[in-house]
Amino acid sequence: MPLGSWTGCSANGPVQTSHCTGLPAAVDAKWWAYPSGWKDTSKNGTYDPARTLSIANGQLNMHLSRDSAGTWVAAPLPKLPGAVGKDGGVQYGKFEITWKATSAAGFKTAFLLWPDGDVWPQNGEIDFPEGSLTGDVSAYMHRQGATSGSDQDAYETSVAEAGAWHVSTIDWEPNSLTFSLDGKVIGHSTSRIPSGPMHWVLQAETATSGAGPAVGSSADISIAAVKYWKAG
Repeated sequence: MPLGSWTGCSANGPVQTSHCTGLPAAVDAKWWAYPSGWKDTSKNGTYDPARTLSIANGQLNMHLSRDSAGTWVAAPLPKLPGAVGKDGGVQYGKFEITWKATSAAGFKTAFLLWPDGDVWPQNGEIDFPEGSLTGDVSAYMHRQGATSGSDQDAYETSVAEAGAWHVSTIDWEPNSLTFSLDGKVIGHSTSRIPSGPMHWVLQAETATSGAGPAVGSSADISIAAVKYWKAG
C-alpha cells in the first residue's frame, strides 16, 4: 500500500470502531491512524496519514517531512484484541515493537500507552521509545495519581534513536513496569503504576522543545513488527 492509501481516517468511538476507509479490510481491521488535520503535541506538526503512512515488504513506514505547505507527522494505532476501555484500551500486558529510524533534527518518536478517557496526568502515561531522532532513546512512566507532567519515572540510555534496528518492550503489570531495549532492561518501576485501560499510539511528531524541523527536511521510521501479549 503506497503513500495515499491511508485515506478516510475518522474517529468513531473506540479505536476498534474507528476506520480508514481507503485501507483494505484486512488492514483496516487491525489498524487506525490519527486523522488528517489533527495537531501533534507541539501544535507545529499536522497528522496526515495519506501523506505519511505506507506499507511495503511487510513493513509499516512513517515518512515525516516539512515542506512549504506544512510539517507532516504520523500516529498509527494498532487495534488491540481484548480491549476493555472506553477508547479501545487494554489493562496490562506486554507490548513490543521492532523499529528503525533515520536521523533528522526537529522530529522525535513518542510511542506511548495513553489512558482511555484522556484523564492526564492523573491516570498516567507510558512512553517508549521516546526521543529526538538526533538523540538517544529514553523511556518514561508518568505515575498513577500524578499531579503534573513531571511526576514521572525517567530512564535514559546512550543508544542512538537513528541508524539501527531496535526492539523496544514494555512489560506492564499491576505492581511493576519494565522497559527493555534490545533485550536489556533499561528501567523498572514498582510504585504508582498506571492502573486503568490504555491504548497504544505509535506517535512520531515534531520536537516538543528546541527548534523544529527545517523546511525540506524529512525522516523515516520503519516498523517491522508490532506484538502484544495479553496480561496473565
